[in-house]
This record gives sequence, structure tokens and C-alpha cells, in this order.
Amino acid sequence: MPTGAVIEFRNITKRFGQVTAVNDLSFTVEPGRVTGFLGPNGAGKTTTLRILLGLVAPTSGTATFGGIRYRDLPQPLATVGAALEAASFHPGRTARNHLRIYQIAAGLPRARVDEVLGLVGLADYGTRRVGGYSLGMRQRLGLAYALLGDPGVLVLDEPINGLDPEGIKWIRGFLRAMAAEGRTVLVSSHLLSEVQQSVDDVVIIAKGHLVHRGPLSSLDNEVAPQVVVDSPDREALIAALTAAGLSFIVGRTGLLVADRDPGRIGHLAFVAGVELSHLNRQKSGLEDSFLALVGGGDSL
Repeated sequence: MPTGAVIEFRNITKRFGQVTAVNDLSFTVEPGRVTGFLGPNGAGKTTTLRILLGLVAPTSGTATFGGIRYRDLPQPLATVGAALEAASFHPGRTARNHLRIYQIAAGLPRARVDEVLGLVGLADYGTRRVGGYSLGMRQRLGLAYALLGDPGVLVLDEPINGLDPEGIKWIRGFLRAMAAEGRTVLVSSHLLSEVQQSVDDVVIIAKGHLVHRGPLSSLDNEVAPQVVVDSPDREALIAALTAAGLSFIVGRTGLLVADRDPGRIGHLAFVAGVELSHLNRQKSGLEDSFLALVGGGDSL
């Protein structure tokens, strides 16, 4: 069974002229786990992955698999399977012929082509030209290519993009199964909601900087509890909160107060003689935490 390797990014920086796409980025990805590499569009995710795969030279720093750079791996296709671009296939070739080119180049058994087509659900579409594939089917073909060498490491850039609900459910289970076999799985996305049901760990970047890393559950602690409150006399409520020294944000649906106890806010309003029309503790989900880390804006 394939054994995963530790992926290590050490002080990676990449500048394009005056633009710094990635800035002093360091983190590790462990075998046997699915790691979500997250950040908004333009955060530097794809640049980081391209550096990892030797497609872009870093300005400084190193990115390695078990301490070895991609270009120095003795059998790269058997060590790392990567899918960065779903549309990078010749439209006139069939899926089977596309995979056969890489199978021959890597010296792999011919039977492996049909094996991976079956693994990704394209067994019945291997003789169809890729130009007629949907985006979701091209995503699956990219994954088939990544699996061709039965690698211990999978690096996938936005693999859920273009998949229908059935495909999303399938790939979530597939990624979990790959990690359960001891492989290292690194999956990028700009939406936490796409991958939160399949990842164990998260690495979040924004504007090229690392802003969070840890188990998925660690995101629960990133947003402080808050209370949403409102009144027909909002000015009087604002005056009462201000007099009590409480900080708040005026949103579309009420006032978002930096406090964890709705009872305290209700008592404060009662003492001040302010009628309330709304009072509850805001439940901050993982997506709220993610947006707070990357500057996603007011959740109200």
C-alpha cells in the first residue's frame, strides 16, 4: 500500500516584480490525513502549489516531499499525484489515450489506465473525446491522471469545482478513503464549505500570509461569541450599550454585541427601559471563523 510523505513548506516567498504572491509561508502536511489548503481567490494558493510541484521557482524558501524537492524525486508519478488544471487536456484525444501517453512515459502497466478510469467513475466514457466532457468530467479525468502512478501523495487544486452534488459527495468519500490508506492528501479550495466535511486539518492563507493552521475543530475558537439584539427604539438601545461600555457593530438585522450572555444584554435593556424586538446569541459556524480570518466581512 502506498505510503504518504510529509509535505513541508519552509519560508516560501514568491515575488512577481513588485507583487509578493506568497510571503514567508511555512507549514507541514502529514500522511494519513486530508489537509484543506484554504484562502480566498488571489490568496496565493495556486502559486504555492506550483512551487511545490516545481512549476514555479520560489524567490526564497523550499518545498519538499519527505525532504526531497519534486524535481529530485526518482519516481515522481509514483510518489506524487497532482491535478492543478481541469481543462489542460487535448480536446481531440479520448480520455483513455490521454492517460496512455503518461502511462507509457512512466513505464506503468497498460491495465492501470482502465483501473484509474474506473476509480473515478469514467469507465464508460474512456473512448469519448475530452472536448465533449463537462467540467465535472474533466475534474474526474484530472484525478485519474493524479492516481495513475498509485502515489502516496495527492495534491489537488479546487477538485470539487464543477462537480454536481453526487460528484461532491463521491469525492469527499474518495479523499477520506485515500487518507485512510496512509496517503498524504492536500486539497485547495477558496470555500471552506466545499471541503469541511472531508478535511482533518486546515491551513488558511490570505494575501500570501499564513493566518491559521491546525485541526478543523480549531476554527471554532477563532470567532468570539456575540449577541444579536435590536429594539424599536434603536437609538435608546445604542445609548444603553454605550453607557455600559459594550462594543458593538450596527448591522442590517440588529446590533452585534461583543458579549456572550444574552441575559446580561436583556437585563441592561430592562434597567434602561428599552423595549427589545430581538435578542439571541449568534452561533458562529466554521464558515464565520474562516471569513473572519481572511477578512470576509460582516456576517450580518
